[in-house]
Amino acid sequence: MQIHPLITDSATLAALVARLAQSPFVAVDTEFMRENTYWPDLCLIQIADDKEAAAIDPKAKGLDLKPLLDLLVDNEDVLKVFHAGGQDLEIVYNLTGKTPHPLFDTQVAAMALGMGEQVGYSNLVESILGIKLDKGARFTDWGRRPLDKRQIDYAIGDVTHLVEIFPKMLNRLRKTGRGQWLDQEMERLGDPANYENLPEQAWTRIRVPSRKADVLGRLKALAAWREREAQGKNLPRGRIAKDETLADIAAHPPKSQADLAKVRGLSPSWASNDIGGRLIGAIEAATPLSDDEMPPREDRKPGLGKEGALVADLLKLLLKVRSRESDVAPRLIARSDELEAIAAGQREGLALLEGWRYDLFGKDALALVEGRMAFSVRKGRMVMSEVTPPE
Repeated sequence: MQIHPLITDSATLAALVARLAQSPFVAVDTEFMRENTYWPDLCLIQIADDKEAAAIDPKAKGLDLKPLLDLLVDNEDVLKVFHAGGQDLEIVYNLTGKTPHPLFDTQVAAMALGMGEQVGYSNLVESILGIKLDKGARFTDWGRRPLDKRQIDYAIGDVTHLVEIFPKMLNRLRKTGRGQWLDQEMERLGDPANYENLPEQAWTRIRVPSRKADVLGRLKALAAWREREAQGKNLPRGRIAKDETLADIAAHPPKSQADLAKVRGLSPSWASNDIGGRLIGAIEAATPLSDDEMPPREDRKPGLGKEGALVADLLKLLLKVRSRESDVAPRLIARSDELEAIAAGQREGLALLEGWRYDLFGKDALALVEGRMAFSVRKGRMVMSEVTPPE
């Protein structure tokens, strides 16, 4: 495989992309920093097919990334291969408003092959290729320039190994007949809605005990205010205000901006500065949460209550049994909240009651909940057996 020098000019990048566009698939990875920013700071892009590989410096002056981004989000003929690509997809979405498509994620594929729920890249490389990676450059400062040879070699290795791993994993999936299982997973991973940062939805990520519409309405307004402040200043949202601070203000709103000096977690200067004024403005503009937006009551949530919790525990045991028998990671089959939903009587809108998940696990989960199946032990192994439900 040809390894190119670091690409820093538009002509070289455009020529590389033109060649890669003729390949059936490309492996892609990124290096970025986000400890001190809201938006990920893209520092390096690595891409390869089975013939050539290169690292691209997005910070290079005058570099036009458009041909590369077009390849990732608009070229339907080239499959884009990532490992644990969620944050890579987020970066591409932030740059284009789209996500790479079509898509293959080797971490998700590893779950279908029984290799674990969140197998790391180095473990995957060692398992499939027998190569032990040097992790020394993993936590390097990717924003520093110039990048040294060790950093670039480490970064390119992520895609050159991925190029070798992908066909081997694809072959295993074909042999097991599980390749089609992943189509839905890849579509879900690549859904652009996953990567939207809508200020109006930010409140749903904050835990607050109150169900009062006015409190939740203020929380929604405060969370949206914080999100916009963080985006505009390109700072982590926690640097603006912590979740618990917003929850406290929503429950006990200050009567005036001067009262912000008394709020734990805020700087006293907010009692008189512009950001404090915008916070007060958000509180004053808040309206009670509408009935349609109100979260479900706790006593209606799946899995709560003693009986519901016991049923959910039985479903988790069944999931372990079916996962072991099929050699598929439990997380790929069903999530805990789905099991709790089944236990609570929900039957609509659950992935585990559709397609291959239903065949592998969902139909037995329903049978267990409805009393048509029970656990037993045979030769020291937990198995399921059909029973006649009581009249």
